[in-house]
Amino acid sequence: MTKPKMFEKPSGVRDYLPDAVTKLRYIERQSLQCMSRWGYEQIVTPSMEFYDTVGTASATLDHKLFKLLNQRGTAMVLRSDMTAPIARVAASLMQDVPLPIRLSYHANVFRSMEEDSGREAEFYQTGAELIGDASPEADAEVIALSISCLKDSGVKQFKVAIGHHGFLHGLLGQFLPQQDDLQQQLKQYLVMRDVVGYRELVQTLPIEEWKKERLNQILRLRGGIAVVEEARQIVREDTVFASLNHLEQLWEVLEAYGVAEMCMLDLSMVGDFSYYTGTIFEGYAADQGFPVMSGGRYDNLLTQFGRPAPATGFALKTTRLMDALKRNEIDPVRLPILIQYDEMRRAEAFQEAMRRREQGDRVVTRRVQEESQLEEVKRKPDHSLCWRGNRYEEVLTFVRFMKEHV
Repeated sequence: MTKPKMFEKPSGVRDYLPDAVTKLRYIERQSLQCMSRWGYEQIVTPSMEFYDTVGTASATLDHKLFKLLNQRGTAMVLRSDMTAPIARVAASLMQDVPLPIRLSYHANVFRSMEEDSGREAEFYQTGAELIGDASPEADAEVIALSISCLKDSGVKQFKVAIGHHGFLHGLLGQFLPQQDDLQQQLKQYLVMRDVVGYRELVQTLPIEEWKKERLNQILRLRGGIAVVEEARQIVREDTVFASLNHLEQLWEVLEAYGVAEMCMLDLSMVGDFSYYTGTIFEGYAADQGFPVMSGGRYDNLLTQFGRPAPATGFALKTTRLMDALKRNEIDPVRLPILIQYDEMRRAEAFQEAMRRREQGDRVVTRRVQEESQLEEVKRKPDHSLCWRGNRYEEVLTFVRFMKEHV
């Protein structure tokens, strides 16, 4: 294997230049402030966890985990999501905190991807978890909160699709009993949104034609609250009815929040995490082909850490949001002020720089060591910032022979 060049970096990771960092921090700040207003407190967990605890509890496939050994030979992992680490903390350090618990976070996570997949191995998430409440109100709260976060992050047009793990699980269990492999194949086609592959597999199933028709009907169960009644006509199964009743109550709460018009039901949705047990949802921006937000209910995860409790939450795909946003749409560019000085008036220049910074201005200082540098500024007072491409808003010169610039 050839040695990497000095400027190369591993596949799936990226460098964030100043403009990207500005957008990344903007999304982080706006989202966390929004979550705080809803009563969520921020938590920070380690980037590295034990494989036998958080690694095995994570819904990330084992071969997509970044694994390593510590000096004692213990298997470790880089966190692949934030839900499992937060479940660990809620069941241990916060075991005496009364439920419900509302927590928020912003963190980088790691997932090993194929080099030619084009997906990132390290990316950022900003999210929230509501632990200890199994009600439709709790699901509606995190969905409404996610919508507020998307708005505050600068996303103008988006839609939140809502489904339920219990609907598909119950329906496939009734039509394909004890055929877990076939059920999983159908779910995988739905995860990938491969409608053609799904229909072709349904056509080959050794079941009655009317069942095939019902399975294909799933693809059309998308829209408003009327979708629930359509779904009730497809299958007669208690767990399916329970999930549809839950969605119906959830929709009522979303209407009370005033966000139902930004939502739609999609009963063909399958969460891509194995720990989901109930409501699942995804947010799609108008100009993005991939979800910019996802979440759902995971009522069994905390049991693995010794504190059984229902839970629900969501994560903003912060890196995708960052790529979608334009700098001038989220944060009007404030051009920096350039204050140039010589050693005779250095203190005076620095005092002026501090005064303007305290007012909120961006200030860059530069020492003028030669008269030729001053002449350059005279000729070109809008001297460019080479690392950014922006221009100085104002140039102030503090030198012993030029007071008229102050």
